[in-house]
Amino acid sequence: MNRLLVKEQLKTFFCEDIGHGDVTAEAMFDAETGIALFRAKEAGIFCGEIILQTAYELFHPTIEVKVHKKDGEELRTGDVLAEVQGPIVDLLSSERVILNLIQRLSGIATQTYTAVQEVKGSSARICDTRKTTPGLRMLEKYAVKCGGGFNHRFGLNDAVLIKDNHIAQCGGSISLAIQKVRSNIGHMVKVEVEVESRDQVLEAIVEEVDVIMFDNCSPVEAAEWKKLVPPSIIVEVSGGIRHELLHAYAESGVDYISMGALTHSVKALDISLDVSVKEGVTHA
Repeated sequence: MNRLLVKEQLKTFFCEDIGHGDVTAEAMFDAETGIALFRAKEAGIFCGEIILQTAYELFHPTIEVKVHKKDGEELRTGDVLAEVQGPIVDLLSSERVILNLIQRLSGIATQTYTAVQEVKGSSARICDTRKTTPGLRMLEKYAVKCGGGFNHRFGLNDAVLIKDNHIAQCGGSISLAIQKVRSNIGHMVKVEVEVESRDQVLEAIVEEVDVIMFDNCSPVEAAEWKKLVPPSIIVEVSGGIRHELLHAYAESGVDYISMGALTHSVKALDISLDVSVKEGVTHA
């Protein structure tokens, strides 16, 4: 986790929301001190420590933050996950951005945890994809890890992934696509290829790629194709994976199950923030 990048992102997010100033809070309050409680309104997995620890540093040096839950810990309805004390204007002005982030990240961690439980007992690992919110990839992929999942590549520069459109530009030849790529990359770059049929699986095996992705196949097909692949090649299954089929895919023997749904269509976890004025207390 790049904490410097988190800080810069938070600055951008706060500037977008606050603009030239919080006209409501600034018109109502002066130097009063407030207390804020973050409370879980439903059960789930928490993710957002770094947001809470970093966000308030940007506002006022006197703000005190006590985080009661660690990333990856379970939340029960009603749990207080953090307490914050400081200038009430700052607590109110920062509220929406912080809540939006920790609710989304906790939602991703929770959905990932649910998926991981579905494949428990098998050797299959749940992993994410690049279907993340622009600008939030680092945080969202971190949330996947907090839920017990694993990260696929972070960007196009991490590894080679030859997909159907790449193969089409090589006349439909997986072998030609792999050979073109290998003639232009270094020895540290892994090569994965997406396949959609038994023949393509066999073609990828001959080229001894690092990873074969079974795309949009059924659990039955995944089991049949996996038998063809030598242990030296990692097998991933992807493409519209639904939660109710996770156990079946895990039983097929694949190594990784990648799910875009972990990040692109997640439901935010319901977390509230209750702010109150600490009577008779002001800040310097």
